[in-house]
Amino acid sequence: MVTPFAKDGSVDLDAGRRLAAHLVEHGSHGIVISGSTGESATITDPEAFELMDVVRAEIGAEPLIAFGTGTNDTRHSVRLTKEAVEHGADAALVVTPYYNKPNPAGILAHFEAIAEVAGEMPIIAYNIPSRVVVNIPPELLAELARIDNVVAVKQANNDELQDVEGLGILAGNDDIFLKTLELDGGVGGILVASHLVGSQMRAIFDAVEAGDLERAREIDAGLRQLYASLGVTTNPIPVKAALAMTGLIPTDTLRLPLVSVDAEQRATVRAALESVGLTPVTQ
Repeated sequence: MVTPFAKDGSVDLDAGRRLAAHLVEHGSHGIVISGSTGESATITDPEAFELMDVVRAEIGAEPLIAFGTGTNDTRHSVRLTKEAVEHGADAALVVTPYYNKPNPAGILAHFEAIAEVAGEMPIIAYNIPSRVVVNIPPELLAELARIDNVVAVKQANNDELQDVEGLGILAGNDDIFLKTLELDGGVGGILVASHLVGSQMRAIFDAVEAGDLERAREIDAGLRQLYASLGVTTNPIPVKAALAMTGLIPTDTLRLPLVSVDAEQRATVRAALESVGLTPVTQ
């Protein structure tokens, strides 16, 4: 879930409540707070937990809430994971440590330290080499799967999308959502486009569950322009623009160093919204 900001850059908790309700009402089984799309790099820990608390109060106990506890400092990630447990998170989303460039032994030790304090809370590993530089190859993911409560991976490396013994596979990019569901171990996705076309993406999921791949592929094909538009520049810049244009959040405010879409990017997003039947209410 994006983190809505007011024009002054503060977290807009009321907009967060409304957006969370919208996501659940339009097919999402759960929500991630303080992930990449939520600008985890520039929101504070107290802001993130406050947002999680108001979202839980809004959507109730049934939808899953995963909280992003991954950082480039294992001690910080351990503290965040402990606090996530205390706040009642259903899972922790743990990205590969960035900037430090840990070797495989360091990555394994990082996840082991986090798992030790997570208790029974499941951990979703998050592999996104485009942001963190370091890739977790399938053989290392298989080693992470041996840690009892590492149960899934959000795979944002399209080139290495494959089954991994012991892990559920979650699509980390919209354009591989259907391909992920077609894997034996594919269980879903942590996605961006679901902010806007959640009902259609849930329909893809349900069609695959029912064995109707033809229907799933038909729906997916109709969303391809939107998927592409949400990558026209760095996420979450385009999706925040789209949400503001459709009135789902009040502003597309981001925290520096992220800045709003330019005119050309806005036109691309607008055209994509119209391609899926969404009429922007603002320019």
